[in-house]
Amino acid sequence: MKDALSSRVPARVPLVTEPWGILKSLRESRKNVLSIIPDIATRQPMVSGKTGKRWHMVMDPQAIREMLLDRLDQYPKSLVTKNLLKPAIGESLFIAEGAHWRWQRRTAAPVFTHRNMMNLAPIMTRAAERAAERIAAAGPRAVNMLDEMVTTTFDVIADVTFSGGDTFDRDGVHRAIDDYIAEAGKVSLFDILGLPDWVPRPGRMIAGNALKEMKAVADRAIDARRDRGPEGVPDLLDLLLAGQDPKSGRQMNTGELRDNLLTFIVAGHETTALTLAWSLYLVAFDQSVQDRARAEAASVLQGRAATAEDVEHLPYIRKIIDEALRLYPPAGMVSRAATHHDRLCDRDIHPGDTVIIPIYALHRSHVLWDDPDAFRPERFDQKPDRYAYLPFGDGPRICIGASFALQEAVIILATLLSRFRFKPVPGHDPEPVMILTLRPKGGVWLEADAA
Repeated sequence: MKDALSSRVPARVPLVTEPWGILKSLRESRKNVLSIIPDIATRQPMVSGKTGKRWHMVMDPQAIREMLLDRLDQYPKSLVTKNLLKPAIGESLFIAEGAHWRWQRRTAAPVFTHRNMMNLAPIMTRAAERAAERIAAAGPRAVNMLDEMVTTTFDVIADVTFSGGDTFDRDGVHRAIDDYIAEAGKVSLFDILGLPDWVPRPGRMIAGNALKEMKAVADRAIDARRDRGPEGVPDLLDLLLAGQDPKSGRQMNTGELRDNLLTFIVAGHETTALTLAWSLYLVAFDQSVQDRARAEAASVLQGRAATAEDVEHLPYIRKIIDEALRLYPPAGMVSRAATHHDRLCDRDIHPGDTVIIPIYALHRSHVLWDDPDAFRPERFDQKPDRYAYLPFGDGPRICIGASFALQEAVIILATLLSRFRFKPVPGHDPEPVMILTLRPKGGVWLEADAA
């Protein structure tokens, strides 16, 4: 859908300006979860209502801090979130709560140290090179950069997760993930009404067959690696196999390893691919930004692909990525279930209430951001309020792979901008649509000319 709201701002979601009933909310949420956000959420600190059950949308940074940091255990992930993701990633870091989450986090945290991320960076550089070669080979025709970035980031996550693993069926895992997101990620009426997860969701039952095979493939690859042992630079599987909880000494079994690896694969390629696709859309939308970014990349890279050592010398390209994450956060909405009575923004929260952080609205708040719908990377010359900008969440449950994703995005974007000039294809503007993640519906079609 073309952005008819304004010719000077990039694509955005039309937000709700009138009350909706439960059936319309369900119907529209299955098309685009973000479409149920009221426009007033971009102008107020909190909005409350009732659609089957009481809900609150929170856009106030201090209240969000209380939810994500001060009173984290009072706001566990909602049943809707768990019902959507548990069939794919089990009781992994992303879903687990309490003690089960804490020991997994302690075990996995050392895997994502700066040293390990630097060691894995050459894989990102090689993937960026291959992407540039594919784009160049496509010639003068338009390229769907969403598909290209999905391919590129999946290459990265597959290599850093199961490097040298002939037993790992990359294509099969990729297809199963895409099928699950497409068929099972849509919000069910059973989720809205809070029915338990043992009540069957037909779409998720269909997608579940592919997931079973994907898990079996992952289990075989893990067992084979455990028998073989590490070779060369340790990848994520090697590091997790060697990891143990520093408090209890507990190590992950095959099922726990598999669920966490699948979490990293899903989160580690889908979200970064989307960030890169939206970044490329935005630099094609504003050629002056693209010119400045290309000049920075050309000056630093001198004709070669970017490396981890270059990342700190590419600050403007990092700001483009930050701004893309603000305008199009991959997780555009997160949902929590209140377990205790509380007060947020001087409003009562009751046990059982659904408390939503609509990150898409938070990042476009007229209270918190100047000209919030505009694409302006320079706004990140100053660091925003910590709880006004949440592309990776925050608090103890902040995304464990955030530094990995940002390093990868800068390496790939800088490499591509140093070699190509991207131009939009008329009539092919993407539409921001969120089911599980905020995707550009219709793809990101760009022409790529040699720079």
